[in-house]
Amino acid sequence: MPRLFVGLELPEKVASTLSALRWGLPGARWVDPSDYHLTLRFIGDIDRRMAREVEEELADIDHGPIPISVVGLGVFGGDKPHTVYASIEPNRALIELQAESERRLRRLGLKPEPRKFMPHVTLARMRSASVLDVADYLSTNAPFPNCRFMADSFALFSARELFGGGPYIVEAAYSLQ
Repeated sequence: MPRLFVGLELPEKVASTLSALRWGLPGARWVDPSDYHLTLRFIGDIDRRMAREVEEELADIDHGPIPISVVGLGVFGGDKPHTVYASIEPNRALIELQAESERRLRRLGLKPEPRKFMPHVTLARMRSASVLDVADYLSTNAPFPNCRFMADSFALFSARELFGGGPYIVEAAYSLQ
């Protein structure tokens, strides 16, 4: 069973800029820059028949290029921080592509994504990070060097089964024209 998700790849220049932030946070497990991506829709573990249907359904999406702006750093987890991320400024084109992929996957019978879409790139995961260490890390890296690029494709990615995580493999790429 493949573990799949729909997302955007980051250009090497943007990944390189983000990789410069891979320091100064005790207990962080840094994501390899080659695995940086923006998840549009997590699918999860599905059988190969459904994976083929997903691949075919996504191929029918007709959408233009999407401007992407990486605008800052954030953390998920509040008092128990577990993920450091680079935030992506939402825009109409990005939200439309995410919503279209969600609609198409539901049409195939996949359950809706329970989490609200919050565009971001995961930089590090943590198990027992100190709130103060995370706050120091975020303040040390502010202001954030904004990165912009034009996404001209999106992809269906696979991850290691059951556990997720990289390395991620592009199973199919779709042009945004």
